[in-house]
Amino acid sequence: MAKTPAHYFNTSGPCNKDEHYMLPPERRLGRVMELVERRHWFVLAAGRQTGKTTSLRWLVEHEQAQGERLAVWVDLESAREDPSVATAMRSVVSAFDRSLAMQCADLTRPDDASIEAWLRTPTDAVVRYVSAICEASPKPVVLLLDEADGLVGAAMVSFLTQLRVLYLSRRDAPAPASVALVGMRAIRDYTLSQEDRRAVTWLGTTSPFNVTAELVTLASFTRDEVGELLEQHTTATGQRFEDEAIERVWFLSQGQPWLVNALADYAVDRLERDRSKPITAAHIDAAKDAMILERRTHLDSLLARLQEPRVRRVLDPVVAGGRLPFNDVDADLQYVVGLGLLRKVEGRWEVANPIYREVIPRALTASAQESLDQPTAWYVGADGSLDVPKLMTAWQTFWRKDGHLAAEGFSYKESGPHLMLMAFLQRIVNGGGRIEREYALGKGALDLLIEWKTQRVVVETKLRRDTETEDEAHEQIVRYLDSLGQSEGWLVLFDLRSTAPWSERLFQRDRAVDGRVVHVIGC
Repeated sequence: MAKTPAHYFNTSGPCNKDEHYMLPPERRLGRVMELVERRHWFVLAAGRQTGKTTSLRWLVEHEQAQGERLAVWVDLESAREDPSVATAMRSVVSAFDRSLAMQCADLTRPDDASIEAWLRTPTDAVVRYVSAICEASPKPVVLLLDEADGLVGAAMVSFLTQLRVLYLSRRDAPAPASVALVGMRAIRDYTLSQEDRRAVTWLGTTSPFNVTAELVTLASFTRDEVGELLEQHTTATGQRFEDEAIERVWFLSQGQPWLVNALADYAVDRLERDRSKPITAAHIDAAKDAMILERRTHLDSLLARLQEPRVRRVLDPVVAGGRLPFNDVDADLQYVVGLGLLRKVEGRWEVANPIYREVIPRALTASAQESLDQPTAWYVGADGSLDVPKLMTAWQTFWRKDGHLAAEGFSYKESGPHLMLMAFLQRIVNGGGRIEREYALGKGALDLLIEWKTQRVVVETKLRRDTETEDEAHEQIVRYLDSLGQSEGWLVLFDLRSTAPWSERLFQRDRAVDGRVVHVIGC
């Protein structure tokens, strides 16, 4: 067995080129470097664990090597969620001072007495400290303010206001040449309450971050970059990723940096440590399943946001396959996109990657799944196959007795029926299969593919309203069957007409459509 390499796939914290497999950060920073060169003040917004801090650290090293500017990376995490102006500004100034001490040891910094005197008036302490640094520096100063969107309330208002003062006075007083606010949100989302928005109405007028620059972001890895990153492990250890495994990493992650690294790390570190054996697509699927069940930190932190009202407003119609009740410039939609939960493909919004597609409904229905008394063995035939007709009959019984009431209790109201069905199926399939999900936003349907041993069971759900026809649903599932090369599938049709009796809503019938057999399950 090969010796453990010095490098490995990183799943926690910033990357270090001496320890981790990583791609050159400069590839993702072309626009950022251009904005710094032009002395812009701008916002860098990207989802959690997409490489922001790694990129910023590289940028500091790059600027130091170039020698034309003094770049400083400042982590504002210590001021996070502290609404008090006095204590938050003390944390901010301390973060500035620590960063300069570590990154710019030769630069003369304000003494402790001066800092304490400035902090007696916290509403201009940042202005005074930064001005002093800019005056002392022989080079233009570039500030990279990480976790800037973590400040809240009055502290956020004061911080933004002080930055604006620096920006407006930069021609007559010492001020940074360029400032980047770095986090997961666009500048319009930094202040969320109406009171805070009133205090910084200038954000839409003379804000430095609205007038002179723009929102930039970090793109996900491309398919080729995923292969390049995995190839670094092969070069270091001799253990290769089969082509199907590389494709599976790309498909499941869609290039999201943490997911790429986490899938690869789990496969090589916990599933196949014998470097003479290749990593297969089966390894990657097993890694994905384990990551979801373990609720790794990245997934947990992302899913914690699902109950935020603005996130729920966007994702509820997405899960239900409905239409978004707003346009692409809606602030809530852009917030969810900034979190990395959605992306736009060929003009249509969709959940960002297959892993998120699976973990979102699992998280929303976790308690419902736990309460279901539906052992997998009830639905497995003597030959080990999944008895789908029996499963669907049991689903109808459950839906009438308990499911429809449980669905009404979900905070995600529009997608409640879909979520309840997914919880029911997931509880069964956990015993030996998996469910692939596709949220077909705009067509009012949810596509599911149950994979059980050699079986592939196509299921489509649709909400039936007075104005919708069953024919439309049949056409949609036939297109789905064609895309998967299947000859039969199941259509679960939820009847939302509250006045219709159960005897009318619950039915089972088969229908032949364009040479395909559709089993219709009325609910």
